[in-house]
Amino acid sequence: MKARWPSLMIVLALFASLLIACGEATPAADQSTATSASSAQGSTDSTPDSQPSDAEATKAPDAASADDQLLTVSDQQQATWVRNFNPFAGDNRWPTVAGIYEPMFIYNIATGKIEPWLATAWEWSNNNQELTFTVRDDVQWSDGTPFTAKDVAYTFNLMKENEGLQGNGRAAIRFLDTIKATDDKTVVFTFKQVSTPAMYDIGAQMIVPEHIWSAVDDPVTFTNENPVATGPFTEILLFQDQVWELGRNPNYWQEGKPYIKGIRQPAYPGNDQANLATINGENDLASNFIPDVEKTYVAKDPENNHYWFPPLNAPVMLYLNTTKAPFDDPNVRKAISMAFNRQQVASVAVYDYTVPSDVTGLTDAFKDWKSAEALAAGHWTDYNVDEANKLLDAAGLKRGPDGTRQLPDGTPLVYDINVVSGWTDWVSADQIIAESLKDVGIQATTRTYDFSAWFDKIQKGQFDMSIGWSNSGPTPYQFYRGLMYSETAATPIGEANADNWHRYGNAKADELFDKFAATSDADEQKQIMAELQKIFVEEAPALPIMPNVFWGEYNTKHFTNFPSKDNPYVLLSSFQQPDRLILLTSIKPK
Repeated sequence: MKARWPSLMIVLALFASLLIACGEATPAADQSTATSASSAQGSTDSTPDSQPSDAEATKAPDAASADDQLLTVSDQQQATWVRNFNPFAGDNRWPTVAGIYEPMFIYNIATGKIEPWLATAWEWSNNNQELTFTVRDDVQWSDGTPFTAKDVAYTFNLMKENEGLQGNGRAAIRFLDTIKATDDKTVVFTFKQVSTPAMYDIGAQMIVPEHIWSAVDDPVTFTNENPVATGPFTEILLFQDQVWELGRNPNYWQEGKPYIKGIRQPAYPGNDQANLATINGENDLASNFIPDVEKTYVAKDPENNHYWFPPLNAPVMLYLNTTKAPFDDPNVRKAISMAFNRQQVASVAVYDYTVPSDVTGLTDAFKDWKSAEALAAGHWTDYNVDEANKLLDAAGLKRGPDGTRQLPDGTPLVYDINVVSGWTDWVSADQIIAESLKDVGIQATTRTYDFSAWFDKIQKGQFDMSIGWSNSGPTPYQFYRGLMYSETAATPIGEANADNWHRYGNAKADELFDKFAATSDADEQKQIMAELQKIFVEEAPALPIMPNVFWGEYNTKHFTNFPSKDNPYVLLSSFQQPDRLILLTSIKPK
């Protein structure tokens, strides 16, 4: 998840920044059951088409018709744009993933339902060792070439052959033996190790065209400046350093969609600039943190300015690099966790839009999954400086003459806490944590980076401490696996890792992940998940700070049919993929 905001000339100290990634809703349906356009809880033809409110309907649009306008969006924040539309790259332009390219299905976090997309049906067979997808037969790539199941098989085999290619499907690759298209409509995934949660990873992977990518020399470094895709927006109308524009796919498979002409994206170096433009009515859709949003945004134009901030995303985390001492000691990690006040972070950094995390790290999206036993087993998310100091003393980290603790070899505990420079809510959280650590003898400094540099460092494990997002999904499996799985922890420092940035693995947890993945019985999965929560509480592999918020603001002067608290057909946050495909194909000109 991403999160940002501006200081906005209000008489307050500089505040701080949040991401995402991915909130969850209700647990998904039985994974072993065949799923189709009717049984998969919705279809692409049934995307909600709500009517605007009376206030919106009676508001006269400006002189220019919205039909002639592009939807102006603030999502990514960069000082200048770099033309990269590679859906396998971590730093591609929004909305390359889930806007230009599309998946086979979408798990809609807001509704807790699976929405068929490029696939119309899927089912398990052969004791959950085969997963078969049926793809649509009425889809074309934007250049007019037919889309087939062969493109799906090609995409996953390309990822198998190139470990540097990232994407939702990466988590499933290790479980797969073969991926074959048996005909133009059918693709079969055969598993060498059963993993029922892999269905979600496979279904959410963006699919690329074989006839284009098979001619690419290096798919990892390919910038794909003129994408050919199946999504609603594929045409690059304009690309400059400070603004770029994306137009409709001329061959989009959903008849009559998208409703809007295209998307315009100005470059904003950080939350301050992005939010100032949003508050001034220059952005139609934004996904940034805005402090005191009712006063600073809504009150400025109550008829048109609206927001929706559900705190349901996976938590913002403080990551400690467990390959380095003393962060390899769980008691040191717990001490650092108890050294800062999560309520202060939530109140000061994000205006109480969210709440402090508990020791399980699970948000209210997973109330039914939380283990009371795990919650009672640890208290290291409580603010307790005295207990933190006791744990550090017991770990042999003695204070030096200046009060700074030292490793046994005399190295002082002096660290940077990395954070993205433009995400001011995270920056504020970072500053609060850094200042708090002084009370336990750790000298920490907030170190800001542009997003690309931060993301490169955290993926490669080239950090001591860093704030970052965590994984979300239909079940807590995705969250815990990203934090405790041994195979991903083994990624060498210097090589990119999609989620286990802190490099923590646990053999007992590995066994539980395998058991969870081997069953589709909901009760059994909950029992296994309770055991995983106990390990998380015992080990504190990474430190949850607060549930991430799905930030979203919209202006109805020119466009309508945005999701909201009263019309929650999908998340409003434009950074949440693949859900945003539903958002981008539902917004209408006014």
